[in-house]
Parts: sequence; structure tokens; C-alpha cells
Amino acid sequence: MVDCVVKNWQGEEVGQTTLELKVAKEKTASHVVHRALIRQLANARQGNACTKTRAEVRGGGRKPWRQKGTGRARAGSIRSPLWRGGGVIFGPKPRDFETKLNRKERRLALRTAFFSRTNDMVVVEEFGDQFSKPKTKELLSAIARWGVDSSAKILLIVTEPNQNIYLSARNVAGLKMYPAHQLNIYDVLNADKIITTAAALAKIQEVYSDSV
Repeated sequence: MVDCVVKNWQGEEVGQTTLELKVAKEKTASHVVHRALIRQLANARQGNACTKTRAEVRGGGRKPWRQKGTGRARAGSIRSPLWRGGGVIFGPKPRDFETKLNRKERRLALRTAFFSRTNDMVVVEEFGDQFSKPKTKELLSAIARWGVDSSAKILLIVTEPNQNIYLSARNVAGLKMYPAHQLNIYDVLNADKIITTAAALAKIQEVYSDSV
């Protein structure tokens, strides 16, 4: 269990909340997180790279020159892999990179990864009502008041999607926003700083708890 300071819209400390998640044992934690990360990156691959073999390249049906008497090396087709414009030997073909990982292990990896980032986490009060309309400048000012460099890679976690916050945040390079129930391990580990609302933190503990 970790105690987290909660800040308000002005950046002042107004209370505390706790983060309690069941994580992997220290001896196996890095292995579990690594497996989940590799799975996400592999499943994101399109796997549509494709090259043609000599059987698929157009042309080359006629023997370029006779077998003997020319002084040149033997050649049976201008589409040989040795020739420019020929087929490709052992080139890539469309394939599925999907890797399976059971749900319990995925959740354990995400909890472990998220819990490991507590030192880089800033917990704030709900601030959706601060935006009557989208305003990137106001969001950047708030991030600075919370003690986070806006040029860093930031993961912003909210309870539910908010259109005004989303429109204010989408123009900030390096800032990604997710609802609490849609986290992924890559963005949790890749962010330099994580900003989460206290309500989102409670929802994370509810959604990703070991009992679910």
C-alpha cells in the first residue's frame, strides 16, 4: 500500500489517498511485465510485409541465352534471385504475430507496472468542471502547477472520457489521455510522468483488482 498526496486545480495539497494493488512477487515481476509488454507490441504489428519469390515475379519464362558457347555463366531465367528484378530468397510473407497471454497474467502485469510508477505519479482532484470549453493553455498551466514538465511524456488518466479535456489535451505533444478502465502496459511504462485523478485511482483499484 502506498499513500499519495492529492493536489487541487491550483496545485495545493488538499488531502491523501491510498493505492493498494496486488502485484507480482519481486522475483517474477520483471518477467511477467516483460511478457505482457512483448505481447502488446507483437499484437500491434500488422504483419503485412510481402515479397515475391521467383515463381511470383512477372516474366522470365524464356531462357535468356543458350546453355553453352556464349562464354557467359549459365542462366535459366531473368527472374533468378541473383538477377536485378528477380525474386527474393526467404523474404517476408504476410503472417500473424499475435501472442496469447491469459487474462489473469495480463492484469497482474498491468497492476505490477502501474504500482512500480508511484514515484512518478501525481494525483489530483477531478478537474473536468474547470473547462467550460476546450483550452490547451489552461491545461498546460495546470500541469505546470502540479509540478510536471509539459515537455515530458505524460500519461493523463481520468475517470470517464471528457470532451473538453480531450480536445484540450490532444494538441499537446507527448501527452496521452486514457480512461481508467482502458490502460495499457506500454503507455504506463513509457510515460515520464503519470497524472491521475483521485477518482480514477480508485477506479483502477476496482477494475484491475485481483478478484475480478
